[in-house]
Amino acid sequence: MLSVQGLGLHHSGNYLFQNTNFTIKKDDKVGLVGKNGAGKSTLLKMLSGEINFYEGNIVPEGNITIGFLKQDLDFVKGRTVWNETMQAFEQINAWKTQLEDVNHQLATRTDYESDAYTDLINKMTELNDLLMNHDAYNLEGDMEKILFGLGFKADDFHKITDEFSGGWRMRIELAKLLLQKNDIMLLDEPTNHLDMESIIWLENFLKDYPGAIVLVSHDKQFMTAVCNRTFDINNKKVDDYKANYSKYLIMREERREKLIQAKKNQDSEIKQMEDNINKFRASATKASFAQSLIKKLDKIERIEVDNEDVSKFNIRFVQSMVPGKVIFEAEHLGKAYGNKQIFDKVDFIVQRGDRIALLGQNGQGKTTLAKILAGDIKDYSGTWNLGHNVNIGYFAQNQEEVLTPNKTVLEEAEDAATEETRPRVRDLLGSFLFQGDAVTKKTKVLSGGERNRLALCKLLLRPFNTLIMDEPTNHLDIQSKEIIKLALQNFEGTLIVISHDREFLDGLCDKIYEFRDGRMKEFLGSVGEYLEYRQKETLREISAEKAKLHKYDAKVEPKPAPKEVKVEEKSSTIVSKEQKNIQNKLKKVEERISELEADVETMEASFAKENPSEETLEKYNKAKEDLELALQEWEHLGSQLD
Repeated sequence: MLSVQGLGLHHSGNYLFQNTNFTIKKDDKVGLVGKNGAGKSTLLKMLSGEINFYEGNIVPEGNITIGFLKQDLDFVKGRTVWNETMQAFEQINAWKTQLEDVNHQLATRTDYESDAYTDLINKMTELNDLLMNHDAYNLEGDMEKILFGLGFKADDFHKITDEFSGGWRMRIELAKLLLQKNDIMLLDEPTNHLDMESIIWLENFLKDYPGAIVLVSHDKQFMTAVCNRTFDINNKKVDDYKANYSKYLIMREERREKLIQAKKNQDSEIKQMEDNINKFRASATKASFAQSLIKKLDKIERIEVDNEDVSKFNIRFVQSMVPGKVIFEAEHLGKAYGNKQIFDKVDFIVQRGDRIALLGQNGQGKTTLAKILAGDIKDYSGTWNLGHNVNIGYFAQNQEEVLTPNKTVLEEAEDAATEETRPRVRDLLGSFLFQGDAVTKKTKVLSGGERNRLALCKLLLRPFNTLIMDEPTNHLDIQSKEIIKLALQNFEGTLIVISHDREFLDGLCDKIYEFRDGRMKEFLGSVGEYLEYRQKETLREISAEKAKLHKYDAKVEPKPAPKEVKVEEKSSTIVSKEQKNIQNKLKKVEERISELEADVETMEASFAKENPSEETLEKYNKAKEDLELALQEWEHLGSQLD
């Protein structure tokens, strides 16, 4: 589909890529990996045609279409979510407009026998054929599917896009790109601004996508699930691995071991040459030989091996005094902005040593709760109390609001340090990739990833016993995420973290606070167990949203009634009895599900007030198992009824 030949790009004489060659075929789903600054986003821009000043050639095969998800938005104000999403079908919309004009002319003209009238009829036929061939009359179903999958509700479809945040508008842009069904789709950090449910939906959508995909992502689980090929960008070249991300890691380590051995051999050869140069340089008879060795040495292309072992960093949070048993206790906690209630009547107790993930769709109140607990928001309803000797370290989502613009990286870190940790400042900055002149950069010129790394470094320079982390992995590359995860796993205090990165949360948290529809619900278990539960719930919610949309949206045309089929009376009676039997079973299962859900919620509420006994935990686990079986039976009966 697309061939890259001898690709090269340089700035001021320094190459970002040099003599790069690869081919992208129809079913390829390629993940681009490499350190920040390696050129991943730049390569996407080159493939899209946005950057056209390069060496070599990028040759598309035939008239293929290429779609590119960029981070900059260009929306026309005043459009609804639905109308903006419809902009994905530019050509189809143009054909529909032409067809409306042709139909209008046919309805108003009376020169039925003229050539012009015949031409209009032919044009109408041509346009109808084009629209039928492009499935133009079934677009609304695709739009609903994708908008629901990306987290929109039926009520959102006819809201103006101006009402939505930049993150939600980026979802609309992503929806438009997915609907276009391009031959090659280029995605730069597509999971940014998505919550965990939407990430999983997008993951499944891309796995079944009929075209080629090239994507940049720092979500390892997402990359492993979607990609069947990995491009590793390093040292001005692209190494092509015919494997997903997990297998690529194994193959890269094998290649790296061979590279380490080759570097040892090269280093030995270089040392021997340098020794001979020093030995013969002063000799009149051997000077020419020494000069030839110098020229040979200059031509050697040095083998470089990146150090990717994160365990060597041994970064640890400084532990402060031991707090009391209760860290936070909230009762009927709520927060509203004007007439918009974010959440209400939230009760919970956070105990010493708890490791909690705050999960849920964007805009449901996770960051708001974090700010309340960190003391940044003072205006709220209800009450909450801070435990004895609790010392909070807070990582805010928007670091540009926290860092001092005119301070250097080093000054910002030194100001955060204590007398005990000040000697470690430069070493810690180096661990977070601030080395050499990088420590003299002003914080106002730092990238998003650099700001996050600096903020994390500052947290490591002061003693805390409770950490509240709001999206700590945003803008971080995979190695930096592994470094901070290792430090958090070794942290002995209480942890509350907001993140949509499943791999990062896996093994880090053992309790979930789910924010949904203005409420917070506690879920005891791993992130994986929670996601299994949430996936089933999401299917039910999407079905309800679809029913709601088609019940109340007058713009959706009713489907034509099915053709009447004559069936023998006896057969019809049998079918009716079977359906009635299934419906009765379905009703009983739904009642059982409601009872079990109520039991589970009651027990979970009691867990927040006191530690459960072993007998209570056994009942709780049994109720969850019964609920799982009931849900499976509900799905099975529902499919039979369909």
